[in-house]
Amino acid sequence: MDSNTTSSLTLSIQRDGIDSPGSSVFDLPIHNSTQALQTSNADTLASLRPPVPHHHEPTSLNSDSFVLISGGTGGNAICTAFPDACYVLPVSDDGGSSSEIIRVLGGPSVGDIRSRLVRLIPPAPASSPLNAIRTLFAYRLPHYYSERQAREEWRDIIEGRSPLWNGIPTDRKETIRGFLVYFESEILRRAHKNFTFVNGSIGNYFIAAAQGFFRSLPSAIFLFSSITNSQANILPVIVTNHTVTIAAEMENGERIVGQCDISHPVATAQAPTINVVDEWSPSDDSKGQATNVLFGAQSKDQYEPLSSRISRLLYINAYGIEIHPSPNPDYLLSLRTSKVLVYSCGSLWTSIMPCLALQGVASAIARSGSLQAKILLLNSKNDRETAGYTAVDYIQAIARTLNTQYQHQPYGLGNAQTMYPISAFITDLIHLRGGAVVVDVDRITALGVRCTEVDPEEDDESNGDPKLSANIVRRAVNGIVVRFSDF
Repeated sequence: MDSNTTSSLTLSIQRDGIDSPGSSVFDLPIHNSTQALQTSNADTLASLRPPVPHHHEPTSLNSDSFVLISGGTGGNAICTAFPDACYVLPVSDDGGSSSEIIRVLGGPSVGDIRSRLVRLIPPAPASSPLNAIRTLFAYRLPHYYSERQAREEWRDIIEGRSPLWNGIPTDRKETIRGFLVYFESEILRRAHKNFTFVNGSIGNYFIAAAQGFFRSLPSAIFLFSSITNSQANILPVIVTNHTVTIAAEMENGERIVGQCDISHPVATAQAPTINVVDEWSPSDDSKGQATNVLFGAQSKDQYEPLSSRISRLLYINAYGIEIHPSPNPDYLLSLRTSKVLVYSCGSLWTSIMPCLALQGVASAIARSGSLQAKILLLNSKNDRETAGYTAVDYIQAIARTLNTQYQHQPYGLGNAQTMYPISAFITDLIHLRGGAVVVDVDRITALGVRCTEVDPEEDDESNGDPKLSANIVRRAVNGIVVRFSDF
């Protein structure tokens, strides 16, 4: 056995059998290399034998045939049901530490993308380098810190002294640290803006720095995935270096600007500056004290109701004028080539709709020759955005959004627009038994949508508020896709 063969065998052992067609120089063993070197020759030969077939569910074997439209928190709960799926996420979140990055540096929001990237890092032993990297990227500077305490801990991190670096190999450490130092340098260039590190996410800082350095959010996602051995296909719904702002128009004519104010307004929040001058350097204004929007998921249960229902979601520029950004071409391609489309549970108007209110998305879904099922995962209860909604309201809101024409109205004749039926966008609805959202099965069936009711897990500890889990979703989706013999 020559040296090249030995090297390849060692790599296969170190990666614990993980197939990595998109591997790179950053590929990282999830076990310690000393453990791999101690593997016996018998184990090495065994690793070369064809794997014994297992009886996986179709959603496990073919999860790369799924495209999921989701936001951050809601989609994270079920994303492990489809580890190799294509995930489409909005870039308009202006809450949490993303708000502070946008206020000072500009650029698209990276919070939801970072959250999904961390969630889809492959499982690894607690003592492995990969788990140490996961811990670093998932770490958030405590919200109860004073500004001085937060800055002191941040200084320990970028100077390489923090215990968070323990267990991370030197090459990965210096790669990550290099981008964090770049982030620090960009913050110092704008010292008059008083950036606050309180409640700051290290993963957000890394991705924001990589996006600013490469001038490309997809490149930043690739770098993160390479360092963490993740094969997740995560697509920002819009590829841009500018700040992306959404607004909701209400049925009473009012308009609410910004995802945070639409979904979970925080009284002390200061809206991030919308960039109109330079993508990485928003217009200089030092008025107001820096704020990092603090938001806990539990606060969604205590919200001030909207003045009326939301009628539509739109993208706006810095002057408040509606704009029509182009969707990520890879997003449209995934809709044309995947077999199953899943609208994830989560915030309907601020997580799902930003991925639908774009030109070309409706036709890509309705006319796709490959999509065999288009599944809506219904929330178990409503939130501020959907107070009083029934399942029919969810379905009709999605169809209405997709059937809207997202372009400037042309003059003259020939302004015809194709209006697709609801069944062209949604073929199946999955809902939990005992959920708080009313499901009128007869009416939904009349719209051309099949209903699948699922039971909550027996160990659900949500205190009477059942929630969809990855296991529930996997089983339910499997029951739908088995109808297709070629899946």
